[in-house]
Amino acid sequence: MKVAIAGGGIGGLTTALMLHGAGIDVTVYEAVPEPRPLGVGINLLPHAARELRRIGILEELLPLAVATEELCYANRHGQFVWREPRGLAAGYGVPQLSTHRGKLQMALLDITRRRLGEGAVKTGRKVTGFVPNSHGPVTFHLEDGVNGRSYDEKADVLVGADGIHSAIRAQMHPGDGTPRWSGELMWRATTLAPPFLAGKSMALIGTRGRKVVAYPLSAPDAQGNALINWIAVLDNTSQRLPGAEDWNRPGRLEDFLPEFASWSFPWLDVVELMRGAEDTYVYPMIDRDPLPTWTSGRTTLLGDAAHAMYPVGSNGASQAILDARALTRALAEENSPNAALVRYESGRLPATAAVVAANRNQGAARILDLAEERAPGGFDDISLVFEPGEREAIAADYQRVAGFTPVGAAAGTAGHLR
Repeated sequence: MKVAIAGGGIGGLTTALMLHGAGIDVTVYEAVPEPRPLGVGINLLPHAARELRRIGILEELLPLAVATEELCYANRHGQFVWREPRGLAAGYGVPQLSTHRGKLQMALLDITRRRLGEGAVKTGRKVTGFVPNSHGPVTFHLEDGVNGRSYDEKADVLVGADGIHSAIRAQMHPGDGTPRWSGELMWRATTLAPPFLAGKSMALIGTRGRKVVAYPLSAPDAQGNALINWIAVLDNTSQRLPGAEDWNRPGRLEDFLPEFASWSFPWLDVVELMRGAEDTYVYPMIDRDPLPTWTSGRTTLLGDAAHAMYPVGSNGASQAILDARALTRALAEENSPNAALVRYESGRLPATAAVVAANRNQGAARILDLAEERAPGGFDDISLVFEPGEREAIAADYQRVAGFTPVGAAAGTAGHLR
């Protein structure tokens, strides 16, 4: 069997490694001629880290990441609303990883080329469409980014891992329209600064429409500073959604810093953190509505092309890696590619649609919205703001939906971490 993957991002490269490990011939077609380590921080949840361990690459990626130990929710006054252990500290057999998206992608690219051969990843090759076919190899169209030449190739299965602007998704669902905007803009950056709290903590501060997320991406250096990833989120529903060409543009401190001017807490000085960044980029918070189907004949979707979601709960890259495992198992175990894609879609489409919906409702971070609603001026005792067990139930429900409930916790959906 020969599989072609459109897109050499985290989802596409992980899929290639898993398919190769299952003895399946695979080629990745990446539109960018020379991939570079772009982006800022992301998290990989334990169920995704487990899959990387299964293919023998987790140990190689650990030096690029921080093993997150706790997740903290704080209100705009810097008071803690909820704290929970994460990764190894929560009893998982694998860590939760905070890492730089670009460095992770480049590491996956290097590993893929070493394991599959240099020719397995063809850069500067954009998949622009395909010829639907349920009964034999898929013909797909390619555009050479260097000389502009267009040509066709064939594979037994075509996987569209070509991101939120997927050409394959657009052909499958021409009425799908543009991505859905939450009305919020995100300013993202990294700053060299002292680690805060436990040193491997992730903090969410504020509420929907006015929030900061911060976590380290590296161990402290000789001066005691770590690379801290941070995101400032503000409601901008009075403006229209920026054009796609402006989704990764330089940001200006004056556009968002005044909204956080008083956010200097004993455990984290948000203002100083923001001022210490060399470069800031601004993005709209967008997702896409769940699709009725990901598959057309022997062509299917994976990752953001299938289920782009708000960056809430650290689930985007993690869910793409879970897609990769499910697709690999199906192709390795079913008698035909068609049956494999039916199995893959029936398992992953409803699961990821549930995560998209949960993220639109802020995931477990809605604990912060409830705290602001009930105690806008802050509190002396958080236990008087919530009913007994209420915060625990909200956090556990999101873990169940996202599929990383640890064994021994409350029963959840199929796919919880084992």
